[in-house]
Amino acid sequence: MSKEHCYYCFDSLVAYFDGRPVSPPTFDDSPFPLFVTWSTSEDGTTRDLRLRGCIGNFSAMPLHSGLKEYALTSAFKDGRFPPIDRKELSSLVCGVSLLVDFEDGDDYLDWEVGRHGIWIEFKDARGRKKTATYLPEVAKEQGWTKEKAIESLLRKGGYREAISQEFLDSVILTRYQSRKVQVTYQDYVETV
Repeated sequence: MSKEHCYYCFDSLVAYFDGRPVSPPTFDDSPFPLFVTWSTSEDGTTRDLRLRGCIGNFSAMPLHSGLKEYALTSAFKDGRFPPIDRKELSSLVCGVSLLVDFEDGDDYLDWEVGRHGIWIEFKDARGRKKTATYLPEVAKEQGWTKEKAIESLLRKGGYREAISQEFLDSVILTRYQSRKVQVTYQDYVETV
């Protein structure tokens, strides 16, 4: 895990805006499940970040194609936000999370805030399978207990019914860890 992964995400975004192909990276092309997170910062640092897009994949992907794909997908197709605009570049911070150490949880509370990301499976009122995830830093950044994080994650995943103990006991949880690195646009500019 290195800053080079984030620099490549910035390269991919800038190349897209410039209408040119991105230069191939020099780092290892090992496959990983991964997420790319774009945030903005008023002061150009990694403090007080405002989320602008975060999308990834739990299937291991070669880093070269995966980072390029998800750098652009999270910048332009996260339905929670408008697409990132070129004028935002100077305020952007890129985070890359490589997901590791997946384990089945014994129940919906079998994880640690700040250490584990959580991926849950559940069935909605119509019996359709739904999933949702939070990366390891989310619950800690929000100041959530495990219970509050699970409730929020169920709502994020589309569950609109009352949340009973019986329903919670039916949730299937997978916990995982993440290797994450972040860089600011200024960091990126200083390397090119």
